[in-house]
Amino acid sequence: MKKIKTTTDAVLVKQYIAGNEEALSQLINRHQQRIYNFIFSKVFDKDVTEDIFQDTFIKVIRTLKRGKYNEEGKFVPWVMRIAHNLVIDHFRKSNRMPKFEGKGDFNIFSVIEDGGLDAEKEMVKDQIESDVRGLIKELPEDQRDVLVMRIYKDMSFKEISERTGVSINTALGRMRYALINMRKVIDKHNIVLTR
Repeated sequence: MKKIKTTTDAVLVKQYIAGNEEALSQLINRHQQRIYNFIFSKVFDKDVTEDIFQDTFIKVIRTLKRGKYNEEGKFVPWVMRIAHNLVIDHFRKSNRMPKFEGKGDFNIFSVIEDGGLDAEKEMVKDQIESDVRGLIKELPEDQRDVLVMRIYKDMSFKEISERTGVSINTALGRMRYALINMRKVIDKHNIVLTR
């Protein structure tokens, strides 16, 4: 009986980068069911799953062709991360997920506090938290400190005033400017925060 030798993902990736198109076919055939199932478990729609699956491998191909992939024996987790990000993009573009338009009460933090989330919303929530942390880092330090104390540490403006050594009105003003500045960054970079 002939023993079948299985080529590792890392070897197939190297072969594909070197010009062997068949190597990519082997990689896709080897992992397509797992990746397809992962996407379907998030979107519950075969057509959308097909689209995201195709987009995932288009990104994989582009990244490999540009030589931007670093082989660390983590091909599948890398592909899954691409698929995960595309699923999030899908939900952000979907009309099922309301967008913050920046009108009236601009409360991006209400999403983070939402307790009853299913798997789909949990993924989006994680991405929003990451985006919000990035926005907060862009703020001037005095505004960032007030915002973090108010939102994440649940401190009153009186407590913030005592902690920072400024008046309550100054603390309120810094919070207001923090939210205004976050809105400007969101508009400038067309960031979509969904819930």
